[in-house]
Amino acid sequence: MAATGLRRVALGVVAGGVVWGIWSTIINMVILMPRYAFAQTNHLLQSQPRYPLFIAYWFVTLFALTYILTWVYASARATFGPGPVTALRVGLLVGFATSFPLSLTMAAWAPFGRSITLGWMLDLWVGSILATLISARLYKES
Repeated sequence: MAATGLRRVALGVVAGGVVWGIWSTIINMVILMPRYAFAQTNHLLQSQPRYPLFIAYWFVTLFALTYILTWVYASARATFGPGPVTALRVGLLVGFATSFPLSLTMAAWAPFGRSITLGWMLDLWVGSILATLISARLYKES
């Protein structure tokens, strides 16, 4: 078994995390912002986060998830082989696990519209796929 290239993992995590951060910003600031404003006006969503540094925490979380995805990809290479198909598989499966169950619950029970939870699900699911594809492209075993 080949050794894991730690520098390439770090490079993949940074690049994948940046791409995911850009995707998340597009989803939340461009697509969902009007829906947030409506939900806040109607007291269905708080106007301020409970955590003052939420945005920073969110981006740290995206980088942490990208780190996990990169390691899962590096491990899956031994079974499924290196390349974009394996990265896509990892991104699809882990993205589903991180996004769908809570989004389904929120869509069923949250007082705001389902379009917000759909946006959150797409943020996490598509973001997982993009981050894994980018980090896999940069990953190389040492």
